[in-house]
Amino acid sequence: MRKVTVAATQMKCTWNRQETLERAERLVRQAAGQGADIILIQELFETPYFCQLQKFEYMKLATTAAENPAVRHFQKIAKELKVVLPVSFFEKAGNTAFNSVAVVDADGTVLGIYRKSHIPDGLPYAEKFYFTPGDTGFKVWKTRYGNIGVGICWDQWFPEAARAMALLGAEMLFYPTAIGSEPTLEKDSSIHWRNTMAGHAAANMMPVIASNRIGTENDENSGMTFYGGSFIADNHGEIVVQADSRTEGVITADFDLDALAEERREWGIFRDRRPELYQILMTHGV
Repeated sequence: MRKVTVAATQMKCTWNRQETLERAERLVRQAAGQGADIILIQELFETPYFCQLQKFEYMKLATTAAENPAVRHFQKIAKELKVVLPVSFFEKAGNTAFNSVAVVDADGTVLGIYRKSHIPDGLPYAEKFYFTPGDTGFKVWKTRYGNIGVGICWDQWFPEAARAMALLGAEMLFYPTAIGSEPTLEKDSSIHWRNTMAGHAAANMMPVIASNRIGTENDENSGMTFYGGSFIADNHGEIVVQADSRTEGVITADFDLDALAEERREWGIFRDRRPELYQILMTHGV
């Protein structure tokens, strides 16, 4: 048996970055106290979701991984608590910037960085104004507690991303997220959001862990209410545990990675794949 306990957190974010960092730390400590080995914090949690509007001043929020307060802080926390922490941050890189995750192993080492591949464009998710599409490709990290793939928010809608991480050896998929109301489209996407990722869990026969923020954030003439709903799905796509839309907190679930690997082999979906027939996936369709 290779038992692992995974956790997702959800919380409000404010412009008091120190206060928000301390709130995230409390939740990480709470999750570790419940036995969590790998703990997921939501996307871009250091500040409110600044991508609601296109403001040049917000570009100044970007830092390198080495300089980023959250990455540096949670390296120490990961080492102290012996937990794995994917840390989302706004990454400065030369003349551009990325929406990135630094994967911190249980000894505090940054194993590397994944840069968000799919960048949405359209208010209130005006991310192309701030972020260059990621250049890392999809990645899988060999952590102390298992091999994890990490996508970021909009990545979670693409089955190709989940399958790529599975083929790279992921045993669990993690998605830090910032998603809520759709004032332009006037729709509630929360069920669609959850079911899409649950489908990745079922199709790849591995757990999916999603962390989302809560609360209402206003910026000039724009406002969004984030719908929380952080969840953990098992290898059949069943929702093991899900948070509500308003409550700050932590959710956890236990998995036996050896048992999951055996079931994937027995079920045969990776054995019976036909990569030579999938060339259409290299196009935009006909």
